[in-house]
Amino acid sequence: MGPSSSDFPDSFPAEPVSSDRYYLPPTPAARLRRPDRLWPHIVLLLLTVVTTTMVGATHYAGFYQNYSQAPLPLSSWGFYLSGLWYSVSILAILGAHEFGHYYACRYYRVDASIPYFLPAPLPLTGTLGAFIRIRQMIPGKRELFDIGIAGPIAGFLVAVPVLFLGMSLSRVTQLPPDTSGFVELGEPLLFKAVAWLFWGTPPEGYSINMHPMAFAAWFGLLATALNLFPIGQLDGGHISYAVLGRKSTIVTLTTVVCLVALTFLSTSWFIWTLLTVIMLLTFGPRHPRTLDEDIPLDRTRLWLAVFAVVMFVLCFTPTPIEPLDLVGR
Repeated sequence: MGPSSSDFPDSFPAEPVSSDRYYLPPTPAARLRRPDRLWPHIVLLLLTVVTTTMVGATHYAGFYQNYSQAPLPLSSWGFYLSGLWYSVSILAILGAHEFGHYYACRYYRVDASIPYFLPAPLPLTGTLGAFIRIRQMIPGKRELFDIGIAGPIAGFLVAVPVLFLGMSLSRVTQLPPDTSGFVELGEPLLFKAVAWLFWGTPPEGYSINMHPMAFAAWFGLLATALNLFPIGQLDGGHISYAVLGRKSTIVTLTTVVCLVALTFLSTSWFIWTLLTVIMLLTFGPRHPRTLDEDIPLDRTRLWLAVFAVVMFVLCFTPTPIEPLDLVGR
């Protein structure tokens, strides 16, 4: 996406921006910038609050019923407002992720929009996530790395306390005799560790009935893992390129092959793999170059890259969603 003359903050100083050995003058757009129109962001946010709250109410219904057929208080506003347990939690995680990118862009005077939230009437999530628009080339590897990693770290730091609180509100419940129509969520390592910390290993025929906040944390961890895949224009792709330079193309292609293999393990990977392949066909497997491509990152950022790998391992699950009656076959 190219730079837009209406999308640079007026508050940006006019001094050149340094990037290790390069000094980059401000673009002409920086002097012509008009404030972002807020109404599209507000409308999308409000719609996402609605869709995630409605989905959150269904999550709370399952939690309230405790795998039984207990009647639901559908005429109560309090019941529908219970959807905010999930809605506020997931919007906080997704919002922290995108504002992490946004404020890193602001720090480096890179032209970027505030987050767009994406409402969707999907039965499990109620949203397709959120994104920001970066409307100019990121000049250096240092800036690219910091902008790329700021989102996953910010989202992760919010998801972890949400996970602990959500798991503390959950409970262990006996499964009904008929589990047709139920789904099992693949547990990332961090999710599994926190669940064990609170509830140990449930006995045979029992399962953790997740509070909606716990499900929001699960979705937030999965979204973090998806963004950290070292592919193309994803956050992980930015980090990989900043660390490895042009060699990151090999990592991108290898990861895509691994994604295709994952679709044979779990069909829930199919859509993500398809979107990734379309992205690579559209933009190509090579990451856009920066001016300092051959200059290595400093040791602190290399350690942060290692932390990004750790986050990915903690948040990743090979089988995100599986029908319960097929698990173990």
